Amino acid sequence: MKKTGLLFLLVFGWRSIAAGDEFCGIRNLAFMEGENISFNVFYSVVGIYINAGTGNFTVNNEHMNNRAVYHIVGSGSSNPSYDWIFKVRDRYESYIDTATMQPLKFIRDINEGGFKKYENITFNKKANTAITTNGVFKVPVCVQDVLSSIYYARNIDFSQYQVDDKIPFTMFLDNEVFSLYIKYLGKEVIKTKYGRFNAIKFKPLLVKGTLFQGGEDMSVWVSDDENHIPIRIESPIVVGSVKVDMMQYRNLRYPLSSMISFR
Repeated sequence: MKKTGLLFLLVFGWRSIAAGDEFCGIRNLAFMEGENISFNVFYSVVGIYINAGTGNFTVNNEHMNNRAVYHIVGSGSSNPSYDWIFKVRDRYESYIDTATMQPLKFIRDINEGGFKKYENITFNKKANTAITTNGVFKVPVCVQDVLSSIYYARNIDFSQYQVDDKIPFTMFLDNEVFSLYIKYLGKEVIKTKYGRFNAIKFKPLLVKGTLFQGGEDMSVWVSDDENHIPIRIESPIVVGSVKVDMMQYRNLRYPLSSMISFR
């Protein structure tokens, strides 16, 4: 069974292009070093949402093998008082080439309901391979990891798409390559625990895992401004449903102009 990871990580008719084509060549114009975004995770089984966990994303500039990289860290955990329901202690790291927005290294260290896994992947972009503890795997030219795909997708120009268009990409996870897509659903105003926003809505195709069933059940709203930060995620899970709201941010590249009102 494939693992999807963090509750909020899947920020994320075919056109006549091959899967992954639109995930090549994008420059980063959406985020910068020092960005820090925090989320609250709300869980429901009978229609009443409780605050069950938190998540956080950070961006730092570093160097790896003489290349400038974005070191992205995504972490998520259930609140201690709800660990007895489903304990989550997840940490994801991605080292992304600043020039190409392609991942060079990916680390996953997760504990989800007793399922534990540590994964360390190195991407060889010249040979188009992914090296793991289980061997060397051939991958597509512009393959992404779980975390890098989120930051890459934040740079998509959604204005060139129509409602129900699908934006394909490939992702490497659990020693496999998955052909996935983001289904664009247009723009709308949404009210979250933080405030009201002009938002861009889409549905990512999910890989079936310990929490999610897979398919197009998850809905994601990102800010309709140049930052494209996730502001709400909703999805059914194996038991009940989750809602994830952005609750704090620091060092965004641009003003959060999509916000209409605070709370």
